[in-house]
Amino acid sequence: MSGTAWAGVAVAGTTAAYALCSRRLASSPVSSAMVFVGCGILLGPVALGIVVPRHDSEPVVALLEAALTLVLFTDAMTVRGRDLRTDGFLPARLLCVGLPLSIGAGWLLAWPLLPGLTLWELALVGAVLAPTDAALGKTAMSSPRVPALVRHGLNVESGLNDGMVLPFFVLFLAVIPGTSAAREGASGVFWRALVLSSVLGLLVGAVGGLLLRAARSRGWVSGEWAQLFVPAVATAAYALALVVNGSGFIGAWIGGFAFGVALRRSPASEPGQRPGLPPDAADPAAGFTEHLGELLASLSLLVFGAVLLGPTLEHLSWRIVGYAVLSLTVVRMLPVALALAGSGLRRPTVAYIGWFGPRGLASVVLGLLLLDEEHVQGVELVARVVAVTVGLSVLLHGVTAVALARRYGDWHEKAVAAGGNPREGTPVPGSARVAPRGYRRP
Repeated sequence: MSGTAWAGVAVAGTTAAYALCSRRLASSPVSSAMVFVGCGILLGPVALGIVVPRHDSEPVVALLEAALTLVLFTDAMTVRGRDLRTDGFLPARLLCVGLPLSIGAGWLLAWPLLPGLTLWELALVGAVLAPTDAALGKTAMSSPRVPALVRHGLNVESGLNDGMVLPFFVLFLAVIPGTSAAREGASGVFWRALVLSSVLGLLVGAVGGLLLRAARSRGWVSGEWAQLFVPAVATAAYALALVVNGSGFIGAWIGGFAFGVALRRSPASEPGQRPGLPPDAADPAAGFTEHLGELLASLSLLVFGAVLLGPTLEHLSWRIVGYAVLSLTVVRMLPVALALAGSGLRRPTVAYIGWFGPRGLASVVLGLLLLDEEHVQGVELVARVVAVTVGLSVLLHGVTAVALARRYGDWHEKAVAAGGNPREGTPVPGSARVAPRGYRRP
């Protein structure tokens, strides 16, 4: 049996084994990300050597890009206007103030710790490690003991910041001479990657949502094919942006917003049509795409462990580890504290929100995309920093999620019992329907 076949058996076996134990592990400190990354290291060249890096990286890149495309689309699709209008001060502060500050802090701290990188390569490090991934801290963002306002804010932040960081990534890359983005020129990057990709994503998502809504109202589409229609729209938004040399990820992210809005808009005023979904309803058509995105994301983490993190562990330095620790603490927690200053949230809440900013799929994909950029001189160092930071995040955020959610929940219950009426206790309409990617309520 060839090495590729053995790798397929190992990956399938890992997925099947976790699936059989998934409910049992859901309430334990062992997260799915820890399992897949750990198995990736074990199966990789540093251990068993079953899953090894190939000279042709296209299959790996294709897997990671497919996973991120579906995640961007479904995350954006499920975000509603009410998420940002009603008690939306928390995600608004985290995204509009905290995210830019995190990119800036990551940029500045990289300067003394990662010598040899240019100014804009340091900026890329800050941008790549800025987005958070709710799937790596599911318990922290889904535990019913955590106030709904906090769960809601963290989930919306994670659903939006991976898309919001893409323009920073593209623009920083465009400044570095010789890169794929730089060859387009600053104006070309702005119009193609940011403007044209957004417009095409908007059109594809809006038209796709309207078509699905109309087909449903007439009874033309079955439930199974409605679910298959969603990844088709996500793929179209991504691919059409690539056709014009734009950013497929931005196209998919904007497309998800437009698709969700069009699908939820009630057609009750149109004669002969049944009312659409309520504004806050979870659309059943998204279920298959979310599960598929979760599966691809898990497989991506396994490949990440084998191809990137495992080999990086053999070339660790105090600078790389030091920056990774600072990225998960200072670079995340200080901007969060500044963003929430004057919000009325108490210190335990600010600390809880600051700590649970796990790094995951978006950072891995953006980091690996840099490996294809030959003119980024410090690309190997950047990849190692990303690998160690994400690896530490998988471990630390996974291990602490259950215990800290319980401890923070105890504090909140005592604060409410004391009659202090903390702002954290403010109910969020529709929050019961908000759950991080990869989380399903029993």
